[in-house]
Amino acid sequence: MAERVPKSPIPDERTAGPIHVALIEDDAGTRASLREIVETADDCRCVGEFASVAEAVGGIPTVHPRVVLVDVNLPDGTGVDCVRTLAPTMPSTEFVMLTLYQDGDILFDALAAGAHGYLIKPVRVDELLAAIRDVVEGGAPMSSMVARRIVRSFERHAPAHVAPLPKGSEMLELAPREREVLDLLAAGAMYKEVAKQLGVSRNTVITYIRRIYRKLHVHSRHHAVERYRRMQ
Repeated sequence: MAERVPKSPIPDERTAGPIHVALIEDDAGTRASLREIVETADDCRCVGEFASVAEAVGGIPTVHPRVVLVDVNLPDGTGVDCVRTLAPTMPSTEFVMLTLYQDGDILFDALAAGAHGYLIKPVRVDELLAAIRDVVEGGAPMSSMVARRIVRSFERHAPAHVAPLPKGSEMLELAPREREVLDLLAAGAMYKEVAKQLGVSRNTVITYIRRIYRKLHVHSRHHAVERYRRMQ
């Protein structure tokens, strides 16, 4: 699954203690139910609730959530608008769409904007909590019907298109540590595993990946790895 292009490092990793979760949901009843689910888990804590795009864009950065559960249909815009605005400046925050919508365009717009998960309502309690933990560990939780839609899309368009390499030698531009990161990503390692292997923080890994994406002119893990292999 594509990984978001990180734009800037966040000074604190927020890896200790419970997982801080924020909610973007305009329906008060649904919001209360989500908060209750999050608060029932010993390893999760709800740190903020927002009912509109404006509230979320202004408030989410102030509560520093590790995971944000995002509804698509909001009174002043869409959850995709929220993710598109917030994700580039919050690389250590994971966004999971939580919605009734199965529309393909909304799905792919959300993933392109920076979401790393897409769950279809209603979501079981265990499924939601598992998704929160999964996305923190580098996973991309998807409802089964969403995953099938993505697989069908790849089947229709395979092999995935990678833009021609720009002139010049990108391999020479990559620093030794950036190549190490790419080697580990190509082997299937998640960010946390890369950090452990290299003895650095997860935020440092994110910074390396941001530089790699810029140098290779790509916007996802899949294309970065594919281009790196071609370069080799």
